[in-house]
Amino acid sequence: MIHSPGRTLRSLWGALLLLLAAALLTAPAPAAAAAARTEVAAAVPAATLTEVTGFGTNPSNLRMYVYVPSNVTAHPAVLVAVHWCTGSGPDMYNGTEYDTLADRYGYIVIYPSVTRSSKCFDVSSPQALKRGGGSDPVGIRSMVDWVSANYSADTGRVYATGISSGAMMTNVLLGDYPDVFAAGAAFAGVPFGCFATTDGSEWNSACSGGTVIHTPQEWGDLVRAAYPGYTGPRPRMQLWHGTEDDVLRYPNFGEEIKQWTNVQGVSQTPSATDSPVSNWTRTRYGGTGDQAPVEAVSLQGVGHNVDMTGLAARVLTFFGLDSSGPAPQPQPGGCRVTATTNAWNTGLTASVTLTNTGATAVGGWQLGFTLPAGQTITNGWGATYAPVSGAVTATNATYNGAIAPNASVTIGYQANHTGNSAAPGAFTLNGTVCTSS
Repeated sequence: MIHSPGRTLRSLWGALLLLLAAALLTAPAPAAAAAARTEVAAAVPAATLTEVTGFGTNPSNLRMYVYVPSNVTAHPAVLVAVHWCTGSGPDMYNGTEYDTLADRYGYIVIYPSVTRSSKCFDVSSPQALKRGGGSDPVGIRSMVDWVSANYSADTGRVYATGISSGAMMTNVLLGDYPDVFAAGAAFAGVPFGCFATTDGSEWNSACSGGTVIHTPQEWGDLVRAAYPGYTGPRPRMQLWHGTEDDVLRYPNFGEEIKQWTNVQGVSQTPSATDSPVSNWTRTRYGGTGDQAPVEAVSLQGVGHNVDMTGLAARVLTFFGLDSSGPAPQPQPGGCRVTATTNAWNTGLTASVTLTNTGATAVGGWQLGFTLPAGQTITNGWGATYAPVSGAVTATNATYNGAIAPNASVTIGYQANHTGNSAAPGAFTLNGTVCTSS
């Protein structure tokens, strides 16, 4: 399928660095590094693509490569970058910009690598299309768990992106593990379940040809069947496709939109349509900001080999990993917060209602506040909370990121306290000070 351009010189350096990494892995870590990573059980060399073995359950014998930047943040986000057919983890590393952007923003990148002869990910078998089914998604989940355990990663900020076969796997990962992945970005892929086969074949010609058509409900049901009974939030999805794709035909793009809008429970009618680059058409569903529940970018005149130059940065903005970019966006014109607590002995529950008092819709939000001394959050709903004491940031769930003008969302948390059970008294929404009532 897609063959992303490699970086030859960098590949040579990468090979040399891998040899060096193997040697470093057998040597004791410097005292300073050990002190800085007291939580790390098996750290890898920084700023070096490194293969990790023995990372956990791996039924299809995938290989795991990981890139940890020198400036990795505390409790970092995790990005899984999935390669195309005939590619590999190192090819994905060399052919995309996710590692250099990790150097800037401090997240960790996992590059899964197929060992079967086709070098394509399994997105076809019944095992692949079921949570814990015993194929590639299980091994990738193990890679995420390894990074989460060894780097105390933020499990609320795990993302997947892929190209071609990797894009199909991105769809599969978000369907199988909606409780693991917060969002995905798929370049030239197909919907979850579209490539399904029952005869052991890895290829589905009807799907690749764009002739597998379902209703939004049918597509959504395929996703929901991967994890029966799951009722939690669903990952956001960003979709990219060229109109002249002759490998995975363009109709698959529309079918993906139908699927993920249904999964998200939002309208198939775009909330916003624009053209951020000449010959691009971008539609957003369920919200108008950079972190809408579903975002789809149609690339006029582009074939299967999407030029990835510069696109990784747009993926990070959608994920919210670009700290210098407009994420979450847009900034609100005003906000109001009402917070109450109900306390007992050493515990309390808090209810927080956030109202957008501005004239512009908010497409993604982070609510900042400081807990009174002695309070520690033990669980929460409607948002993810980090850290759990002191200055806290509550980040929207996938289903409540869009707040229309004059609309409200209510979130809450449970906390322990040592005597002060008051609610926080000051809040900021995406950096803007809110009024409190």
